[in-house]
Amino acid sequence: MTYRRAVIPALVGGLLITLLLWWAGASEQALHLRGTSSVFDVESVTELRRWLAPWSYDPPTGSLSDGAAGGDAASTGGTRYSDLYSTALQIRFVAVFVFFVAGALLLVHRIPPTQGRTPATLLAVWAWAPVAATLALTVSAPWLIVSRGHGSYRFLPQLAGAIASSGPVTVFVGLLTALATVLVARITAKDAEPQPRQSVPPRAARLAASVGTAVVALSVVILSYQSVAAWIQTSFGGGGLLSEPGDLLRQWLLLGAWTDPATGPLGDWLLYRAADALVLVVVWWALRLLPGLLTRTTVPAMAVGAICATVWGLLASQVLHMAIDDTVDVWGPVYLFSKLGTGIPAALTFGILAGPAALVTLRLAGGRDTDESPGEVGR
Repeated sequence: MTYRRAVIPALVGGLLITLLLWWAGASEQALHLRGTSSVFDVESVTELRRWLAPWSYDPPTGSLSDGAAGGDAASTGGTRYSDLYSTALQIRFVAVFVFFVAGALLLVHRIPPTQGRTPATLLAVWAWAPVAATLALTVSAPWLIVSRGHGSYRFLPQLAGAIASSGPVTVFVGLLTALATVLVARITAKDAEPQPRQSVPPRAARLAASVGTAVVALSVVILSYQSVAAWIQTSFGGGGLLSEPGDLLRQWLLLGAWTDPATGPLGDWLLYRAADALVLVVVWWALRLLPGLLTRTTVPAMAVGAICATVWGLLASQVLHMAIDDTVDVWGPVYLFSKLGTGIPAALTFGILAGPAALVTLRLAGGRDTDESPGEVGR
């Protein structure tokens, strides 16, 4: 699909995800109404507020500085910090639109929903939605932190907390957005020239997928081991504004957390490790299929595809964790989804590395690329 055709579904998806997140944030105040407790239990209401708070224009109570104590100075200070909070949300919504459109444009262009690619396009665009939301949280976080009146205090830990605050709402919103994007993409691709799937040598595809998966395994197996994770958390010092980078490094480097089965039943330990292994299985399978799904295997396409593959590996492992979790009766049914969508920053880091590594391996192993289809060049 040409960029001229792909830009329409990408823009539709960008507008939809922005509107849905804005609506979700605007709905956060409804959870403060008295009748809410008769519909949800207290724990579920608290969890839902946490999901929606990052997208709400109404700041949490007491989160903004009151300025000087008393008088006009307090009013002026409070207004100034409220304006900063509004600016942070404006940047956040603009950023989520821009990041989603950029990624969806590339995905729909390189994996058009034709020739049996529709499920792959849907899954890729769905996985990109929480990635775009995470990037939007990242670029808007400094304004949000400053709006609290103490931006110079433990800035990097605050930044890590702001980035990790998206929650499962972007996963659910991403599903609706992906469905609409792919539907529009199929309509715009009706009269387009058919682009058959590439023929990739199986041995080259398997070798490339193995190398890309090994990059992701560096985080899942090595960096996520308890002693290594603790070293990452505590070994990097610094001073002033950039002190205490451990929380931020863990956020962008760790796809899991595990240790030896020193305590607890061995069966439970193996079950949780099966969830970690599932990440690598999903990543390998997706990278194995990715070169054949792409209309052309370029570095950006492989990088974005590997990011989406890693995100789906994480989501698959989190669904398995949900199946074996036994805390629902204590914390409420909403808590079951509380971990959904965590680890996206690390998926972004290692997906960017895994995609080009798989592409280089594919080239060295003899995987040849096809030329652009006629009429696509220059559009």
